[in-house]
Amino acid sequence: MPATEPLRPLDESDLNGPGDPLSGLDAAPSVAILRVLRLTLHVGFAALLGVAVLRLLVSGGGDPLRYVWAGTALVLAGVYLTGTILEKRFAAGTTGFDPRRYGVLWLGLVTALWAILLAGSADFAWLAFPLFFLHLHLLPRRIALLTIALMTAAVIAAQWAASGVPAPQVAVVLGPLFGAAFSVVTGLAYLALYREAENQRRAADELRRTRAELAASQHDAGVLAERERLAREIHDTLAQGLSSIVLVARAAEKSLSDGDTAAAAARFALVQQTASENLAEARNFVRGLSSPHLQESSLVDSLRRLCESTETSAVARGLELRCRFELDGDPVELPQPYRVALLRAAQASLANVRDHAKASNAVVTVAFLGSEVTMDIFDDGVGFDPAGLAAHMNARTDGSGFGIPALQERVTALKGSLELESAPGEGAVVAIRLPLDDVPEREEQ
Repeated sequence: MPATEPLRPLDESDLNGPGDPLSGLDAAPSVAILRVLRLTLHVGFAALLGVAVLRLLVSGGGDPLRYVWAGTALVLAGVYLTGTILEKRFAAGTTGFDPRRYGVLWLGLVTALWAILLAGSADFAWLAFPLFFLHLHLLPRRIALLTIALMTAAVIAAQWAASGVPAPQVAVVLGPLFGAAFSVVTGLAYLALYREAENQRRAADELRRTRAELAASQHDAGVLAERERLAREIHDTLAQGLSSIVLVARAAEKSLSDGDTAAAAARFALVQQTASENLAEARNFVRGLSSPHLQESSLVDSLRRLCESTETSAVARGLELRCRFELDGDPVELPQPYRVALLRAAQASLANVRDHAKASNAVVTVAFLGSEVTMDIFDDGVGFDPAGLAAHMNARTDGSGFGIPALQERVTALKGSLELESAPGEGAVVAIRLPLDDVPEREEQ
């Protein structure tokens, strides 16, 4: 138990590895000073004890008790060394035994052995000074000052008795008093350094803990964001394509049962085309790329083809849906996130029109207005109540109903706006506005 570290030892085990950027907080100058002081204390105690034993044996003459005092000194050395080793092993983590709880008992035993030695020989008086540091560190301050005063008085009395004069000399009194005062001041300075080092350690631990919590929260946020992104991409591409394949395949099966092989062949060809497009989407999706349609052509051309394929898919299902694309203004080259968001929005909206609106006409209008780009998807279908849309989507248990929230997230991420206008029996309009003021390096096509 280091006599000097009752609360928590500060040594090499407190330092982080060289790769830890927080290691500089623990390896403060105060920690190094504490190590030097602690080492000096232990070395000083051992040196003073050795000198006292040597003087006792050399100048003891024929006193038979000198061997008793020498044996007692060895016991004191053993007790002191045992406590120090136990503390060191505990600080290094090599043992689970915590000796700090027995610190006061250990200090009492060391002090009692010193007092016995002092009664036998004044040569052991100087051991009081390293003991002063131990009392200041292991005991409450008021109690420590009281025990130091009593030990100082005992030193003065032992030296007075050893001098053989009837009255104590000034040096006999002032020497221990000045030594005690110096020890108290130095001990208090040591305590201040210890508290500073302890505060630095706690601050480093808190910073390290906060950094770990922040890293964990960022990881969780990244995982959640990636899941949302994957959900949007799957909904707007693979899920829509697979749904179309299922419905067209059913229509082709019905055509076969009716004997209309030409219609069945056309519908199976559409199934094959849709499956091929979905496969291309899936491969690019796995590679982290954008839609393959956008890699091969511009946004305008991709939207035109989307309207054509939507109309073809509707016909294959036996629906009478006419879909057309309209362009307003001169198109400009948009950043990839804008193009992906607008294409996905059109895909999701037209899929809803085809699957749910029972519309005869759908129009996708893109307008380049200088400071913004807009896209409106209109249909003349059955419409819906926008106020009850959220509750209706939440009530679905088949995994659908994700399109509008996903679309809203895409648009919001680009600082744009999304509006839904509809009423029962009056069709619907999905209106998207994306600002272009913050888009760098826009070029006209």
